[in-house]
Amino acid sequence: MSLQHRPVEYRDGDTLLEGRVAWDDRISGPRPGVLVAHAWGGRSDFEDGKADDLAGQGYAAFALDLYGKDVRGSGPEENAGLMQPFLDDRAMLQQRLRASLAAMCEQPEVDAERVAAIGFCFGGLCVLDIARTGDDIAGVVSIHGLFGPPGNTSGNRVSAKVLALHGWDDPMAPPDQVNALAGELTAMGADWQLHAFGNTMHAFTNPAANAPDMGTVYSAAADKRSALAIKNFLDELFGG
Repeated sequence: MSLQHRPVEYRDGDTLLEGRVAWDDRISGPRPGVLVAHAWGGRSDFEDGKADDLAGQGYAAFALDLYGKDVRGSGPEENAGLMQPFLDDRAMLQQRLRASLAAMCEQPEVDAERVAAIGFCFGGLCVLDIARTGDDIAGVVSIHGLFGPPGNTSGNRVSAKVLALHGWDDPMAPPDQVNALAGELTAMGADWQLHAFGNTMHAFTNPAANAPDMGTVYSAAADKRSALAIKNFLDELFGG
């Protein structure tokens, strides 16, 4: 296996963004593309590493950038400050996600007719919003994501298959929000799945997460199980 990657500059209006595409150059021609949406701190080594993992599985993976080139949070306060405007204006968030999806589809390694998206924490909310808007995408995976509805997609039909991987003890998405998401996706006609891991908090795939007071704790077991679930879901979408 020979993994390759390169930075990709793109724009949403006047905002310059920088994503990163990863692929295995032993595979010739375009292959399915997987958008990787970042957590609240911005695109980081964590998301780039997940894109590399996907490239190793035969996909072209694009770690997107929502905040702007070289714009990153350094801690909870800055992270929240970067994320909050997009939570307050979900139409702005959805526009930026579309710009990111379009940038991925322009890459020569990507088969633009076969694309999916995965996202972590805030990124999990992002990929759910991609599905909620009815955009033409095969499927999305929300990993310890936020579930709050955007308020501007009521009445839409969800064509993407949806997988939510959730820690049952996640204080940022308590059981009432899980049930609300199930009802929302059912009403939108989605083909949806929910995998809930018991005794598991938020950020369970991130080895650096170790803040029980915030409800963010890594779980090796849930991380391993979720990686297998993502692989199986993408195999289902793209016949792997």
